[in-house]
Amino acid sequence: MRELEIARQLAEAVFEDGGRAYFVGGYVRDARMGVQTKDIDIEVYGIAPARLRELLSRFGQVFEKGASFGVLSLEHTNLDIAMPRRESRTGERHTDFDVSVDPALSTQEASRRRDFTVNAMMMDVLSGEIIDHWGGLRDLESGVLRHVAADTFPEDALRVFRAAQFAARFEMRVAPETVELCRGMDVRALTRERVFEETAKALLKAKQPSVFFAVLEEMNHLEEFFPEVAATRGVPQNPKYHPEGDVYRHTMLVLDQAAALRHRAVEPLFFMFAALCHDLGKIDSTRMEPDGRITSHMHPASGRPLAERQLRRLSDNARLLRYVDDMVGNHMRPNAMAMCQSKKKKTRLLFDASVCPEDLILLSRADASGKLSGPYDERLEQFLLERLRDWREAAAQPMVTGQDLIAAGLTPDERFKPMLERARVLRFAGLSKERALAQVLSEFGAG
Repeated sequence: MRELEIARQLAEAVFEDGGRAYFVGGYVRDARMGVQTKDIDIEVYGIAPARLRELLSRFGQVFEKGASFGVLSLEHTNLDIAMPRRESRTGERHTDFDVSVDPALSTQEASRRRDFTVNAMMMDVLSGEIIDHWGGLRDLESGVLRHVAADTFPEDALRVFRAAQFAARFEMRVAPETVELCRGMDVRALTRERVFEETAKALLKAKQPSVFFAVLEEMNHLEEFFPEVAATRGVPQNPKYHPEGDVYRHTMLVLDQAAALRHRAVEPLFFMFAALCHDLGKIDSTRMEPDGRITSHMHPASGRPLAERQLRRLSDNARLLRYVDDMVGNHMRPNAMAMCQSKKKKTRLLFDASVCPEDLILLSRADASGKLSGPYDERLEQFLLERLRDWREAAAQPMVTGQDLIAAGLTPDERFKPMLERARVLRFAGLSKERALAQVLSEFGAG
């Protein structure tokens, strides 16, 4: 890796000037875990800032990645080079820190500002020696996520969500004293962008993303940014179909099943958010029938506004909102059609209307698998994949276009959209383009 060679050469130049260079943070943690990472963080001690910039410029164009935090980088690399610094919080925003760079700071004092012991380890770039002031190696081997210092850890409330996503990604348990510390932290001033970023890491990188939400729940911080998800706790389900328990338990099982399928998804992150939100409608639609049965017949429809409300707490991404809205509204239909062996017209129309039919099939599989009533019936997906191929073949056939309507003597107006939609339905029903055009002209009185 080019970055590692630059790191070694920089460390040699620093050493010649009387300083030392260390790998820090996630790079050291991942190296000890045998995990490859493209981002490399280095901290340089004993070198004045101006001299460090001068040494670094030998390897390329230097730019300040975090000028107020003493962080430099090289263009076209994944290298971040920082100087040891002291930090103290001055306000509630994540940028509200008083930072002072101090090249003479000890490695112990500098590493004390880090969040978790497993992230506070340092590795000498030249010798490979591990500097571990806070027991990070021990915690890494034990699978424990523990804060470094109780007085500095609460200065950044995002660490609550970082703890949850690290626990999920690295299959670690959060130390009881860290859980207790997080319970007392106020996360309400965090920006949704920062919470979204941590959530996305858990959804995309964890084998069991449910751990992310379990840790937030344990820390009493599920409600601030995930109130709709939290509201599924205690919402009952028909035990005949959902022996796993309430809607929250089912959602977490579906989320983990979706994680096993996300490598097949067209939109992996959107797919995971759809899995998280797919049954929010049961909050409002669940009913106890007179005969004692628990039903939630309208939950796909009632879930759409709840899913939007939940997602807007994290993002205004229009593509994400549209994708999840469509998935939530249609997530029950694929399995229902597969079980009753629906005609091709129905499956063609479903897939044609779907924002992403490939992912809709995966979501239906995750939903059916996220319960404790038995193994997933592979015949369901086999049927749906066969019908997906059928839809693609049908969609490749000639369809009525606006130019066809114009050629038939019509002037473009507000009728064109419904006419083209109707013609597409007729084509998927098996009519040729010519017959579909003739019928649409007749139905709309334009023949």
